Amino acid sequence: MRVTPSMYYDSLYGKNNTKLSRELFDVNKQISSGMKIQYAHEDVRTFAETMRLDNEVATLKQIKQSTDNGAKLANQTDSIMNEFGTLMNRFRTLLVQASNDTNDTTSRNAIAAELRGVEKNLRGLANTSINGKFIFSGSAVDIRPIDNNGIYRGNNGRLDAFVGSRNKQQFNISGADLFLGENKSIQREIISNIKNVNLLKGYPALQAGPSDNQTLSTSSTMRQFMGDTTTAGTNTYYFYIRGVKSNGEAFNSKVSFASTDTVQNLLNRIGTEYGNNGANQVVDVSLNGDGQIVIKDKINGSSKIDFHMVGAVDFSGAGAANVANIDTLDSGETNFDKIIAGTSTAGNPSLFVKEFVKSGFIPANGAATNINGLVYDRAQFSIQGATLTSNVAQVQTLNNAFAKPATKLSEVFDLSQGTIGTLDGTQLRLSGNAIDGSAYDVTINLSATGSTFTNNITATTYNIYNMDPAGRVATPADNVTYQQLLDVINMSVTNNFPAGASTANYDTAIANSHVQGNTYLSYDGKISFKDLTSGTTKATISLYDSNSGLFGGDSSVATFNANDALTVRDPKNDFFKSIDDMIRSVEEYKTQPDANFGDPRVIGMENAIGRFDALQDHILSMHSRVGAQSNTLEQAKNRIETLDIATKTLRSNVIDTDLAEASLQLQQLTVNYQALLSTVGRVSQLSLVNFL
Repeated sequence: MRVTPSMYYDSLYGKNNTKLSRELFDVNKQISSGMKIQYAHEDVRTFAETMRLDNEVATLKQIKQSTDNGAKLANQTDSIMNEFGTLMNRFRTLLVQASNDTNDTTSRNAIAAELRGVEKNLRGLANTSINGKFIFSGSAVDIRPIDNNGIYRGNNGRLDAFVGSRNKQQFNISGADLFLGENKSIQREIISNIKNVNLLKGYPALQAGPSDNQTLSTSSTMRQFMGDTTTAGTNTYYFYIRGVKSNGEAFNSKVSFASTDTVQNLLNRIGTEYGNNGANQVVDVSLNGDGQIVIKDKINGSSKIDFHMVGAVDFSGAGAANVANIDTLDSGETNFDKIIAGTSTAGNPSLFVKEFVKSGFIPANGAATNINGLVYDRAQFSIQGATLTSNVAQVQTLNNAFAKPATKLSEVFDLSQGTIGTLDGTQLRLSGNAIDGSAYDVTINLSATGSTFTNNITATTYNIYNMDPAGRVATPADNVTYQQLLDVINMSVTNNFPAGASTANYDTAIANSHVQGNTYLSYDGKISFKDLTSGTTKATISLYDSNSGLFGGDSSVATFNANDALTVRDPKNDFFKSIDDMIRSVEEYKTQPDANFGDPRVIGMENAIGRFDALQDHILSMHSRVGAQSNTLEQAKNRIETLDIATKTLRSNVIDTDLAEASLQLQQLTVNYQALLSTVGRVSQLSLVNFL
């Protein structure tokens, strides 16, 4: 085949020109755009790597924004907690100042007024909002966390910042943690609220020796502690002790002492009831300067120990003080001075009954009334307006958490009584007045074969049905929940009992009862009822184990409302309620609890200081958590900024044009192109005829 000039020209110039032109175009495009490629087809690997890095940069931007926002709120929370700490320091200073007996009533009134001011400021800080969002409401940021009664209305939700792949960091402290949280290192401490003195001190004719002139102490004799009507000292003194141990087990015990036994012997026996023995001391039992019994749990983090005690002695020498049912002591006299003076109007003026704990409640008429000191767990719920409230929190045995509606009774009740390990056979009594003023009397029977409740007035029994869609049957004892108990209470108090035995009748009765009343568990685990038909309810509630008041048999497996010892400190915190209790101690001028005047549930200024210290420890631990969160978020932010720079640098290396390299390549291609044109020009000097 003859090689023509046309073929030669095409071979020398055409292909090389196309290639060089394309390379020149690519280099110019890289220089003008700053990127190595414009489209995926130009370099699939580079394009894919660039897209991956772009996604990484976008993700880091979002993480950085989330972390920034979280860090800002955490820092703001930290600042508020600093102010909180300053106010708490001032509160403690005032509380210590108020407890000094050199203060008169005017000074204490002034201190109480300033304490109320500090309380108001603390509440204001607790309700701090930023951009309309409350920072201590948990995830319910639109709800003001602390209402006018000091009750927390938020939730325990956490707010998290996204700080990396599968990595979140909380940046808030919920009010549930801050104001109601637990401090597992705290040991519960309780105290009786009736002051005890040497009863013989004021009666020289009864004194057996010089020691009778001394104030009451642990070495005082039973005769000095419980009194006597002669100098013979031959009486037997009985004590009826009830309470709950750290593990949730209840106990009731009747013990007796001779006249020469000491108060320390009684304290030792109380400790034994809680489980103290020679090798193991689970509680400390002591007597304070006012003759009040103080019990301190030595096990951290438990909110369960409780205490109630009644003393009795029959000065006639008969057996009226030795009973199996504590109710029979009602005929006795509680005022020792009246027995000595012969002015007692009691049914048995020789039977002296000594109370160690006395509580108060507010009946429907609003007048403050003290509960009979013999009563432990059969006291009626307190009444305020339309609401009835119990005073014993329902606390789960295993985790010390408050019960919820879905919590099973068996997770709270004492399973060591009756048939051990089960609630089978447990019987609860529910009585009082319904919202229309009529009486109701209900027995709740917890049975392994199906639990029931009986309207004792009509002698009608109803099943407590479960909600299993596979089959609605009477619920076995150990599966009954608090919601089912609340439903029974609500039906009883509103007088809406089922019209028949069917599940439909049962459900209808519950629905009808909810129109007239609402029975619920409060934020602190206490059973409450609200009358929806009246602002001042006629209803009353008393809920207790059928064994209540009996000695010599099983103890109550559960307590709902009690005339019990006062709580000095507890692992569970209720910040603003505790603050209010402390201030009321100053307002009532009480250095120690005293049921003889004012509110019998006020703990006194000296105990308030101890409770405040525990409360302050909890707040400090929460503040430390805020600081740790802030530090973690700041570190995360710095790490993200470093990653962002590194990722952008890597992306630049992948996609961005190296201008120096591209310029050099452009120069080389330009020289090559010019050389190509020059060569073609010299070689192609042919006539048009030859070219064709």
